[in-house]
Amino acid sequence: MPTRRHFLKTMPVAMAASLAAMATPAGAAELDEKDPQAVKLGYKADTRKVDQARYPGHAPSQTCANCQLFQEGSSPATGGCVLFGDKQVAAAGWCSAWEQG
Repeated sequence: MPTRRHFLKTMPVAMAASLAAMATPAGAAELDEKDPQAVKLGYKADTRKVDQARYPGHAPSQTCANCQLFQEGSSPATGGCVLFGDKQVAAAGWCSAWEQG
């Protein structure tokens, strides 16, 4: 029969494992440029394909990877973004919410 002491010793490990699993969901879908939120923010998976006439403040050096909102993922090509929930964005992408990171 497990004791209270055993429970209290294993709880921090269980909490850390569950938080790590939530931070980078396995098999998280990549954000589609046609997603309503992506369209609203002008998201492009390739910063070189951003419409300069529509976003004159955009610079080709601005990418999701160097944005303050980007969260590195398990792959160097994708990561999370606080704006798009559990969907992965391209590290080479861009949206109008880009902030210097």
